[in-house]
Amino acid sequence: MQHIRSALNFVTKHFGWKRPLIEQRFRTDGVGLFVERLGRLIDVSADGQTIIRRFVVAYLERLEWENLAVVRLYPFTRVRDIHSPKSVVIDPRYSFGRPVLAKSHISTEAIVDRYKAGESIDELAEDYGCERLEIEEALRCELGLQAA
Repeated sequence: MQHIRSALNFVTKHFGWKRPLIEQRFRTDGVGLFVERLGRLIDVSADGQTIIRRFVVAYLERLEWENLAVVRLYPFTRVRDIHSPKSVVIDPRYSFGRPVLAKSHISTEAIVDRYKAGESIDELAEDYGCERLEIEEALRCELGLQAA
């Protein structure tokens, strides 16, 4: 609540918004509050610090919200690629919050286990009834996590 009050005070004082929660669309990463002003993304919970828009927006767009809470996260599966596909999702409703394929909810861990056992990407895609790209992204996600 402290961040919210700080942000509301900031936008009222600096932008003259009388009813900021009605007049503006706020974005959040779960910690800070951001507004777009004159083509710039501003962290209004951090006294108006300008944000490197491209990267922050890319991260915010990989979160799905319901009832003011993040319910799904689409992790980046490619190093240094903010446009990596949303083929893998982390959702507590599936596989106890471990990464799964977004469309079919197949565990990425299961895919990697079968791949390491010698099955090809094409065989896995056929068995699971999904696209080759989805299998590749599952492998990137899991193998990237293991390397870290």
